[in-house]
Amino acid sequence: MKLTVSLNGCTYRADTEQAQNIAIPLNFDGAQPNHFGAPVARAETLEAEGFVGDTRRGGSCNVSQLTLVPHCNGTHTESVSHIVDELVPVGELLSPLLLPCVVVSVKAETLGSCNESYTPNPETGDLVVSGRRLAEALSQQPMANYCQAIVIRTLPNDEDKCRRAYTEGQPPVFFSSEAMELLLTFDHLLVDFPSVDKMYDDGALDNHHRFWQIAAGSHSIDSGARSECTITEMVYVADSMADGLYLLNLQIPAFRTDAAPSRPVLMPLEEIE
Repeated sequence: MKLTVSLNGCTYRADTEQAQNIAIPLNFDGAQPNHFGAPVARAETLEAEGFVGDTRRGGSCNVSQLTLVPHCNGTHTESVSHIVDELVPVGELLSPLLLPCVVVSVKAETLGSCNESYTPNPETGDLVVSGRRLAEALSQQPMANYCQAIVIRTLPNDEDKCRRAYTEGQPPVFFSSEAMELLLTFDHLLVDFPSVDKMYDDGALDNHHRFWQIAAGSHSIDSGARSECTITEMVYVADSMADGLYLLNLQIPAFRTDAAPSRPVLMPLEEIE
């Protein structure tokens, strides 16, 4: 199916057959991405009195019981409830079926080399997506100003991201404070690393607070909060997908929780007028 989209006076075509899923497949029986030392996601056969959910063991059907931590076990989307007391269910947030989205690639650099900031505990050797490199990438995408969503692919972009266990000895990249300020023009932020904040930040989650416009240290939503916005972490954008404009279909189950496993799907936009 082909779709025609008008964006800022320009007309684009999208082909649904070119749609690509950027969620990391969650392998319950093998290597899987992991953050913060959380238990691995697992699938177990449901057993009850007189029933076994495994046809190989004589059961009438297969029934699995899944155990996972959405924030730590793969691609997931979170709402402002990740940092506040009030429940804003992530599964009830997105009303548009398709969102204009820009994909940009940014090479990570150390906090010391870019001379930017982070709160708390900044260290010169911290690997970050800097404001200066993000600004350079966005300058190559003038239509980004008209997009509601952004996907950030960090470089280098090896497939190990799909099964990497992020530990203290191998901490993930995160955003400098300057980079996060640039992202406040977008409602939906998608990244290929496990957290927009530093792995060990004394629980401050400063970039989360900046993105949702929740005061530092606060767990309350006030009138200035961006409580309709979402953050999606641990996607994987293959090298075969070029930077540029896409339509985003962000698929989230109807969980009444602060976060849920998600399946972002991108369809490239081709300008025709």
